Amino acid sequence: MTPRMILRALLAAGALLTGSAMAQAPVLSEEGAKQAASNYQRYCALCHGKDREGHVNDHAPSLRSQSLLESDPGTIGEAIGYGRPGTPMGGYLNDVGGPLKRRDIIDLTLWLADTAKVKPLGDEHHGFDRVAGNAAEGAKVYQQQCVTCHGAKGEGGTGTALANPAMLALTSDGFLRHAIVNGRQGTPMPAFAGTLSPADIDNVTAFLRSRSTGWKADTRELRKPPPLGKYVINPNGKAPVFGELKEGRYLSAAVLDRELKAKRRMILLDTRVTSMWQMAHIEGSVPAPYYANREEVVANLPRDGTWIVAYCECPRAAADSVVKWLREEGKFANTAVLYEGIQGWVSLGYPVVAGDASKPVP
Repeated sequence: MTPRMILRALLAAGALLTGSAMAQAPVLSEEGAKQAASNYQRYCALCHGKDREGHVNDHAPSLRSQSLLESDPGTIGEAIGYGRPGTPMGGYLNDVGGPLKRRDIIDLTLWLADTAKVKPLGDEHHGFDRVAGNAAEGAKVYQQQCVTCHGAKGEGGTGTALANPAMLALTSDGFLRHAIVNGRQGTPMPAFAGTLSPADIDNVTAFLRSRSTGWKADTRELRKPPPLGKYVINPNGKAPVFGELKEGRYLSAAVLDRELKAKRRMILLDTRVTSMWQMAHIEGSVPAPYYANREEVVANLPRDGTWIVAYCECPRAAADSVVKWLREEGKFANTAVLYEGIQGWVSLGYPVVAGDASKPVP
């Protein structure tokens, strides 16, 4: 086991938020590895493949790739925790509505690296030690060079939002410094190696690290999903008229929208990771993620012939797996999958509601 080669890209939970000069690298225990392997099969295998081969669904990359895991291991942890906007990858960290704790994500990232037998890159990129910079001087550099893209309070714009303590907790000083020095090819982020002195770069890195506790961004409160027993939309409405389903399973967005507007009785299951339901969902849908305990979900579904429509991101993998189980194991006949998925639904101009919790559901 060689965990330091990837741990240099991760911050131990809390260790770098205490002001200590050196973070203590977390170690993947035997029990942690066993749990990580189990978590991978439960949460990741649907798209990335049971053996990490990738491209099983939704163009998910191979997680056997040494080059991927070597090149940016911190980004792997961030992607698992916070998702990848614009892709089917949602956030799995419990802070954003996912099912995993921070330690679970660290262990999963370590397990992926260990399983792929990655080799360490240079310390300049993955240095785990704290950069010895002056945060106060770095704040001046930030104001001069960074606010245009990253925002005066790190809120982001054309650049990444940096006022995210949890993101910083999965990103090492070496990783931050590497990005400042070398930029990010294919993005607006330029290389500052020829613009800023090494001391300036150390200072702005130290400033960013100091913001992990002192730069308070607005925290999105999580919306409370409806109770399991209140799945039914329009409970007093008539049954929907879906017509013949494509391939015996698939329902078009146009037909679903028509029947929702007609106030038909049905159940909408959002089968994505719950963090994505928190961001936006079809009104009336409830989270029933593909990895949920299906017996518990089924126990709260009515067995009176009410139609159940499942959807996921782009477009059908998670919803397909849930509906297949409902039909074969749960014995629910009136089930369908939204053919276009929610991305297609939105692109066709149909409405969604934000999981905006500025006014949390009581």
